[in-house]
Amino acid sequence: MSFLPGGNSQLVKKLLGCVQHSENNRLSHLNSNNESGEMSTQWIEKAIKSIVKKLKKSDHPGAAENLERAISNRDSTTDCVTFSKSQDGRVQFSHRKMFPHLLTARLWRWPDLENHCELEGIVTCKHAFHPKKEEICINPYHYNRVEASSGLAPIIVPKGTMYKGPDVPVGYDDFSNMVPNNADVPNVPSPIESVSSAGSYPARSPPPEYMSENESMDQDADHRSLPSTPSSVNGNSCESELVEYAEPRAWCTIHYYELTEKVGDAFHATVRDITIDGFTDPSNVGRFCLGVLSNINRNHSVEMARRHIGKGLRLYYIGGEVFAECLSDFAIFVQSPNANQTFGWHPATVVKVPPSCNLKIFSNAVFAQLLSNSVHEGYDAVYTLTRMCTIRVSFVKGWGTEYRRQTVMATPCWIEIHLNGPLQWLDRILKQMTPAGSATSVS
Repeated sequence: MSFLPGGNSQLVKKLLGCVQHSENNRLSHLNSNNESGEMSTQWIEKAIKSIVKKLKKSDHPGAAENLERAISNRDSTTDCVTFSKSQDGRVQFSHRKMFPHLLTARLWRWPDLENHCELEGIVTCKHAFHPKKEEICINPYHYNRVEASSGLAPIIVPKGTMYKGPDVPVGYDDFSNMVPNNADVPNVPSPIESVSSAGSYPARSPPPEYMSENESMDQDADHRSLPSTPSSVNGNSCESELVEYAEPRAWCTIHYYELTEKVGDAFHATVRDITIDGFTDPSNVGRFCLGVLSNINRNHSVEMARRHIGKGLRLYYIGGEVFAECLSDFAIFVQSPNANQTFGWHPATVVKVPPSCNLKIFSNAVFAQLLSNSVHEGYDAVYTLTRMCTIRVSFVKGWGTEYRRQTVMATPCWIEIHLNGPLQWLDRILKQMTPAGSATSVS
């Protein structure tokens, strides 16, 4: 193996010797998409060389040596070792962009680490990762790993009883053909300002995946149900199941539309913060780039709107909540029944989110409470909550009572986000409530 000239080669060799490997003796979760798979020793060596080179060029003398000292001694009392933060927080290593503290934590502490949201800075670290900080500490011993736990209580579900309860709540039908009210983004704390004092995202409830129509749901549902318990429905004793929230790998699926037409393939989000923009980088697992999608039916108004998508929006999953942040120079327009429930608005309300602003668009805790209540109201009440797991966002042009375009399908460019974990949870509950042969949310 070749190393950097001079004393740097010995430093690289020491750091390479400290690399932690997974059980199969390979570093996992570092493929070309930066999130899953396995990486060769050759790429690891190049990444370490890149780290050392960047630290040697930094304004902090001895930074590379401090990093080696912290790793060799496994010492959290060592100094911060910092990188300058780029706009999105990631840094290029051997032709791949990723969060630098995530890379060092994977290399030298937790090879099975999946996402930077699992990292929490220690109290004494002055430069632990934070979106608003200019420098990021990459000392892996300045971070603790946050164990993933949904924190959601299982739902008690009567088994095989399609009983009827009170009338289904008003407003949770399909909103495609109705003219919604409009609202401005509320003045609430942003997810960036609400992170822990240590400066990292508290990933208490990592989001799951809702499998595509061609995949079987059974492998994740087999089953998060706990032993049967006796229950009572409308005064009658019956068997019930405790159905837990499952956590598959990809947490949402996104479809892109131009007017009434779906364009391109669905995007499956496997990282906890993703960007939907108008550019052309289809190989990046953290970006859904709409610029690469073609449509022979695209008209002039759609083409003009697409030119203004720009940086688009970013979706964050933080502590069991999903946030949408407008990165574009033009507002985005969000229809989220879950968020509207929180603010006491009609479920179909469309919220204008101006540039550089953000909105909490889904809360697992709010959804879990509604789901628990709906189980006691009947099958139909549970089924209607599937609408709450779908969020629509339009770019540049809004829709509703205050706009010329009154339905989302009249807007030139929009996306539909399916929150897969809540949908799978619903589906397992519906299966428990449904006699054999009846329909569920995905049949």
